[in-house]
Amino acid sequence: MELFKNLYNYRELLKSNVKKEIRGRYKGSFLGVLWSFVNPLLQVLVYAIVFPYIMRVKTPNYLQYLIVGIIPWTFFTTVMNQGMITIRTNSDIIKKVYFPREILPISVVLSGLVNFFISCIIILLFCIFGGLGISWHLILLPFIAILQSLFSLGLVFALSAINIYIKDTEYIVQFILNMVFYATPILYQASLFPKKLRWAIDINPLGGMIEAYRDIFMLHRVPPASSLIYLTIISIVVFFIGLAIFRKLEKGFAEEV
Repeated sequence: MELFKNLYNYRELLKSNVKKEIRGRYKGSFLGVLWSFVNPLLQVLVYAIVFPYIMRVKTPNYLQYLIVGIIPWTFFTTVMNQGMITIRTNSDIIKKVYFPREILPISVVLSGLVNFFISCIIILLFCIFGGLGISWHLILLPFIAILQSLFSLGLVFALSAINIYIKDTEYIVQFILNMVFYATPILYQASLFPKKLRWAIDINPLGGMIEAYRDIFMLHRVPPASSLIYLTIISIVVFFIGLAIFRKLEKGFAEEV
């Protein structure tokens, strides 16, 4: 594929861009990369107080349940928010130098993936000290994370390109993400969702991915084969559709940014 050839030929640029994304994310902050741990922990703290005690949600091992949902969601939203504006924020280099434009969204997703794997240390600690332990099923973690990365990258490809022409895209997507958060079983079990609307959770790839993470971290089992097949197909389809949209629109980047 042309994409892989370009990535290989410009691998040094890709590597330096990923490093820049990782360092730039927390540049100037006192805690630096530690925010990868602090942010999800603060979110979990709030939800762990609000939902069990105020909303009366009763879920076994709720603290672990939350942390396994929040960290993949944080990975997704961080990649989306930064990926949508990556073409615009790199407008100067786009106008001056030729390089495969796909490198910019890919760099954002890869840096997010690195941060996600670092943040998984938190999940492991919560599972170990919470009495759940760990199992060999964790070998599936890279596979699920790659599926989430492919799915996210497809969306970032499409939205980062569209955002160049339709400036309101990032604000619309941010609103949609806020709604999707509550339509994804992160704070509650899917069984608590109204039966008439249960289909919305069933077709939600993010919900399936988060449930897959819970299977391997908390329940020590292989996620259902049907779920893995669905997630694989939807991630690949979204990736190629997003790439096609990106390549269709990238011709006008230099004039529009």
